[in-house]
Amino acid sequence: MGSRSFFMSSGITPPTTPANDFELKPALIQLVSQNQFHGLSNECPQDHLRRFLDLCSTVKHNGVTQDYIRLSLFKFSLAGEAARWLVNLPPNSLTTWDEVTKAFLGRFYPLSKTADMRSQIMDFQDRDGESLYDAWERFKALLRACPHHQMEDWLQLHCFIRPLKAESYEP
Repeated sequence: MGSRSFFMSSGITPPTTPANDFELKPALIQLVSQNQFHGLSNECPQDHLRRFLDLCSTVKHNGVTQDYIRLSLFKFSLAGEAARWLVNLPPNSLTTWDEVTKAFLGRFYPLSKTADMRSQIMDFQDRDGESLYDAWERFKALLRACPHHQMEDWLQLHCFIRPLKAESYEP
């Protein structure tokens, strides 16, 4: 096991930072710990990530990236099954926030819900009397509801444009 304790092991490795005077304040860790995700079926992993990112966005320090802050703090935002999931990942297997997000949602966002949300994105239809702006906002909300949809930008655009009724949006 080397010099790392078994209990300190984590799948997440924060990047190095040139700011050697930066430390996570205990009050911030406590705040993050008060909003923990346990991996229960009644918890929404996207809501957890949104709250977590909101908390992380309050921390700014020269030379310290948001990735460093997020990767350093994320383990404190988990408890129960979610914390066990993180500890059981291969050590140092997640090195970017994008990797953490994909792994977290892959584990705690049910496959059936992902498939349903992808279908809603693929089958997007504008509504009678709906403005282009409102249709676009509704489409973006679908994408946000399933951030791990793994659909390329060109396909997303195609899914949005394909069903639009051109006559509905003429000036």
